[in-house]
Amino acid sequence: MLVTGLPRSGTSWTGRMLAAGGELVYVNEPLNPEHPPGRSPGVLDAVVGHRFQYICPDNEEAWLPAFTRTVALRYGFLAEVRRNRSPYDLARMVRYGAAFTLGRLGGRRALLDDPFALFSAGWFAERLGCRVIVLSRDPVAFVGSWQRLGWTVYFHELLEQPLLMRDQPHLEALRPLIGSQDRVAKAVALWRAAGITAAGLADRHPGIVLARYEDLARDPMAGFRRLYEWAGLTWSARAEERVRRACTDPPGTVASTPGGFAWSGLSRTAYRPMDSRRALAEAGARLSPEEALRVRELASAER
Repeated sequence: MLVTGLPRSGTSWTGRMLAAGGELVYVNEPLNPEHPPGRSPGVLDAVVGHRFQYICPDNEEAWLPAFTRTVALRYGFLAEVRRNRSPYDLARMVRYGAAFTLGRLGGRRALLDDPFALFSAGWFAERLGCRVIVLSRDPVAFVGSWQRLGWTVYFHELLEQPLLMRDQPHLEALRPLIGSQDRVAKAVALWRAAGITAAGLADRHPGIVLARYEDLARDPMAGFRRLYEWAGLTWSARAEERVRRACTDPPGTVASTPGGFAWSGLSRTAYRPMDSRRALAEAGARLSPEEALRVRELASAER
């Protein structure tokens, strides 16, 4: 199973909630080119060359066997030790190695939380048989989150992948923004391009479903129950209670609640326990009214 969407679209939160029922093993961003959380050959024994690495049948020779092992929860202990030996890496190896092994023996499935798999989601659905959830987020909240973190995007990492440009030519619209210092315009352009990609994926692949972060945040219990049913997961009493605790309890109470979620430094995800409806309201306040208006105008401009 794969949960993807642009970074800061809620993939970590969604992945954690889907894993709450105990039927999935959560795997964090194997295609992230940074270490950590990426460049862990125990998790994925392949070299990631780009952010938003594009994978398709024409270049799958290295990727297919590597991801086949990952989704089968077969951890590569020897490959990991050969490359990563710091105390942090060894601790992470123990954690992931145990999770993979116990999960495989217990008949659990892998859940890949990976924003960087967005443009390759069709390949995951076709070649690995993954159920794929593609998340989107309101453009003002998305851009505001990127602005708060000081993030920008380097479009050459997309445009310099010939197979990606061949298969998703709408990305050519990003080329005029190479070298631009306008972080808002670049973030909106990426949001627009991702939306075109997601819509095309959903049209072509019955194993891909689109979900909006805002819909899940407004009513997490109903929203996640629907996703559980779509993914073939059991909406058990355990799943329901853990999702409720993680998404609806007042801020400051969740992490200490028995059975709730606590962030771990070994996972390095963006997920935090939260009151999802309050977080939704706060997200829209990260930009000034003028900035928010500009984002809306850029997002709705004729393509």
